Amino acid sequence: VGLADAKLLVQEGARVIMTDVNEEAGLAAAEEIGENARFVKQDVSSEKGWKDLIAMVEKEYGQLDILVNNAAILQHNTLENESLEGFRRVMQINGESVFLGMQAAMPLLEKDGGGAIVNMASVAAQRAMPHFYAYGASKAAVQIMTKMTAVECHAKKNNVRCNCILPDGIATPMVMEMAGKIEMTGDKGAQAASYACAAEDVANTVLFLASDESKTINGISLPMDRSSSVTPPYL
Repeated sequence: VGLADAKLLVQEGARVIMTDVNEEAGLAAAEEIGENARFVKQDVSSEKGWKDLIAMVEKEYGQLDILVNNAAILQHNTLENESLEGFRRVMQINGESVFLGMQAAMPLLEKDGGGAIVNMASVAAQRAMPHFYAYGASKAAVQIMTKMTAVECHAKKNNVRCNCILPDGIATPMVMEMAGKIEMTGDKGAQAASYACAAEDVANTVLFLASDESKTINGISLPMDRSSSVTPPYL
């Protein structure tokens, strides 16, 4: 999803800095996109890493207009078999990283008159999925942090908007690999797969929420689920 986001944002005229702990994949992605895409190795769970990244952005670019918090890990565990270590790790990568990113980036977003934050949550933030206990908790945290940040920004009148996206599964290697580990009947498996969206679909939504076309939208949680969150179970 991050790669699709970066490709589209560059295509639309943005200069994009992509970060990841996987340096090899990150450098390859930047090379694939070409001009106006840059990779910086970063551990999103590190407070120092975020501060160093934003300091570099300010020094070399002078401004920041868009922050997309997209990093996530997915674990298949229930309440019964989730470990405290595993739970904390998911919360750290999926939840704390969003807090750290927004906190570090906010002064620079405000400095040049405002900007947009787009956080990647999930329908798991709103709909209980027992196979993904820690994941659902982490995405619920992202959703409420998005709302609280939006309210704070509105109160400060700093022209920074903060919204989040709630996909119901994205056709990426991480999701497809995890889906194969969950036992479902053929009908349920086919139904779940039918709600998944392509990474490019998500990128289009990221672009919209990051752009001035959505300038009046602030604090929303936008489902991308082909109506799965509102569809009656008998349909």
